[in-house]
Amino acid sequence: MAEETKKQTIQTKQTDQNAQAKEPSQTAQPALATKPIQATGVDKSKFQRPDAPKRIERRSFGERKQFGKRRDRNQNQGDLDKKIISIRRVTRVYSGGKRMRLSVCLVVGDKKGKVGIAIGKGADVMAAEAKAFNKAKKKMVQIDLKGKTIAHAISYKKGAAKIILRPAAPGTGVIAGSALRAVLEAVGIEDILTKVIGSPNLINNAYACLEALQSLKKIN
Repeated sequence: MAEETKKQTIQTKQTDQNAQAKEPSQTAQPALATKPIQATGVDKSKFQRPDAPKRIERRSFGERKQFGKRRDRNQNQGDLDKKIISIRRVTRVYSGGKRMRLSVCLVVGDKKGKVGIAIGKGADVMAAEAKAFNKAKKKMVQIDLKGKTIAHAISYKKGAAKIILRPAAPGTGVIAGSALRAVLEAVGIEDILTKVIGSPNLINNAYACLEALQSLKKIN
C-alpha cells in the first residue's frame, strides 16, 4: 500500500508540473508600451525683465559695410591715386623677444597738383597700407606746375640724396626711377627729366623729390 501511495503522489506532481509549463505564468508582467516624449517649449518671456533692451537684429556684411566711420574715412579714395613705394619688414626688440611688423611707404595724389607721402606700420600689408593712406591724405600739399611739367629746372639735396629735375617738351614722358616716377605721376606731371645722385634709398629719394617740388617758384 505504501508503494502505491508513493507512485500516485509522484504522478500527481508530474501532471501539475506539465500543466504549469503549458499555461502562461500569471506572475509575468506585461511589456510596457513606450510613448514618444514630446519636448515642451519654455516661455522665455517669463524670465526677461520688462526694462531689458531689445535685441538688435544682425545685419549681413554688405549692410554693415555701409554704416559707421569706415565709409567716411575712405569715401574720397576713388578720387585719389595711390602708389606703393616700398614694403619693408621691420622688427622691434622687447624684453620678451622681437616683434615683427610690416612698414609700407606710399604716395597719394589727385593728379592735379596735390600730393602727399606717408609711412604706415601694421601686422599685415593691408593694415599698414590703410594707415599710410590716411596719413598721406592729411599731409597733402599743393605743387605749382606749368601745364604738364615744372616751371624751371632745380637741383635739390636732402641728406645723402641729390636729385635734379628739368622740364621737358610735350611728348617726352616721365624719365625717372621708381620712387620719383610714383611721386611725379601722382602730382600730375607727364613730361619731365630727372636724375638721382647719391642715395639709392627709395624713401629718401621720394621725400627729396617732394621737397624739391615744394621749393619750385611759380612763374606766370
